[in-house]
Amino acid sequence: MPKTTVLDMTGKQIGEIELSEAIFGIEPNEAVVHAVVKNHLANCRQGTQSALTRAEVSGGGIKPWRQKGTGRARQGSIRAPQWYHGGIVFAPKPRDYSYSLNKKVKRLALKSALSAKMASGDIIVIDAIKMDTIKTKTFKEFLNAVGADTKALVVTAEHNDTIVKSARNIPGVTTTFAALINVYDILNAKKFVVDQAALAKIEEVFA
Repeated sequence: MPKTTVLDMTGKQIGEIELSEAIFGIEPNEAVVHAVVKNHLANCRQGTQSALTRAEVSGGGIKPWRQKGTGRARQGSIRAPQWYHGGIVFAPKPRDYSYSLNKKVKRLALKSALSAKMASGDIIVIDAIKMDTIKTKTFKEFLNAVGADTKALVVTAEHNDTIVKSARNIPGVTTTFAALINVYDILNAKKFVVDQAALAKIEEVFA
């Protein structure tokens, strides 16, 4: 079973912990991880692009000039696509880009991402992440002490408003809790900082 050290919030090593082989010790499946990341980004797209077709542009209710005898090309409406301020041909409309993936695929991708982080030594286990007051400076000092001074994903067992507000102004730092971790956030972070309570919940849910 993979092992890693347990640190306190000052960066001091206080022990070791064994991690689940089924979650942190598998061979990462790159194809599945790619599929899940692509799905995540597609589901995040707003799809609000919109333009007007000739039916929606105001004006153009009358034929600009008679059909024959003017020497000019025949026209039926000043809102046809070839006219200035005319409608757009095949105008884009708001759409939903989201699609679903098999639950087993998403679970395998999550395990692959966690295993890859474990293999690269980028998982930092903390005995307990606690903040008495909302203080960005204190939280930044904690991250520096445990070696997560670059892009980091901080995971707690439950939503903790004090931790979220302490970390939200630190560039590159994202906070979440065990039930909401996702493949994109794990891969996007250089360090995966998790407390023992959150680790136990991850292993309970995904093992």
